[in-house]
Amino acid sequence: MHIGDMEAAQYFAFVRQPWQLRRALVAIPLVLIVAISVADICAPPDVHLSPLLVVAPAITTAFAGYRLTALIGALAVGAHRLIDELQIGLAEDRYAQLVGLALLSIIATLMSFARDRNASELAQVRSVAETAQQALLRPLPDRLGPLRIASSYLAAAKQAAMGGDLYAAARIDGRTRVIIGDVRGKGLAAVGEAAMLLGAFREATHRYATLPALAEALDRSICRHLTEFPETDEEAEEHFITALLVELSDHSPVARMINCGHPPPLLVRRGQVRCLSCEDPAPPLGMWGLAPDDHPTHSFCFQFSDSLLLYTDGVVEARDRDRNFYPLEQRIAFWTRSSPKALVQHIERDLSAHCHGALGDDAAILALQRTPPPRLGLHLGDLVAEAH
Repeated sequence: MHIGDMEAAQYFAFVRQPWQLRRALVAIPLVLIVAISVADICAPPDVHLSPLLVVAPAITTAFAGYRLTALIGALAVGAHRLIDELQIGLAEDRYAQLVGLALLSIIATLMSFARDRNASELAQVRSVAETAQQALLRPLPDRLGPLRIASSYLAAAKQAAMGGDLYAAARIDGRTRVIIGDVRGKGLAAVGEAAMLLGAFREATHRYATLPALAEALDRSICRHLTEFPETDEEAEEHFITALLVELSDHSPVARMINCGHPPPLLVRRGQVRCLSCEDPAPPLGMWGLAPDDHPTHSFCFQFSDSLLLYTDGVVEARDRDRNFYPLEQRIAFWTRSSPKALVQHIERDLSAHCHGALGDDAAILALQRTPPPRLGLHLGDLVAEAH
């Protein structure tokens, strides 16, 4: 879902109308041509209604392609010519009206042609962007080990499929590792850094056994990337990525995380919401060389049926018309019994209503819920016995 794409989505939905609806709309300019022609023929000689025929091709441009617009324009010109023949012939002033109608019909056709071509090019660009997004920000599966997962990316920029926010998950030796991050900056540079970090995470998560070692490897990758591909803008020296790394074991309720300057996650347990803030978070990735080497891992209990919500600052920094921030923690209290998918959908709708569809920054949401492990070793007879 992309809040900034609402106008484009409405346009494409209109362009892709079923043929039955388009055929019904075509009746409008046809009825206008017939009605104006009949009214002009029946009107007194000093009343000329034929110039109103230009309305027909003008209306057609709003919903039809250039071929149908050209056809309606030709019918309007033909109707004008028929009116002239049935009345007084082609007088000089009527000839000027006919030429004007023909020119306006041609202009309407050209405008419709240009719009159709631009729409086709935009559709191709969006298709390429969506393909690139799926390659970089791969959709997460509904389940990973004992976890149920749901995610969402809300782009602030119109026509943007992906910005500087990112998330990914990977399985390794009975554990699930998750990352969510936010690149400082905007535009293609932010997308490039996000893609680099996602690739580094997917590769390094299988090479490093501990979470601190993984975080250090990601920091080195970012520093190397910024060195090899330096930015030329004034804020190049301040490029970094806030990130949250979480490791969840399949067989232990003890979860671990390293917060690299990122908004703290929210834990939902038995109808209560708790913010898992860290007193001494690590610096953002790309800035570890400026801080002490010791970056502790924080542990928390993640039990069965608990839910964990990860998000980027685009969620909590979204403002309404009164400049109030979005109260995420308070809003989640109403949806503590929701599944990850339902929780993400609730937040999407509520966030869009809060900021009236105008996000100031990209927003990523990732919800995880721990489920009990499947009961192994039960046979059909055991299940029948349990039923009784």
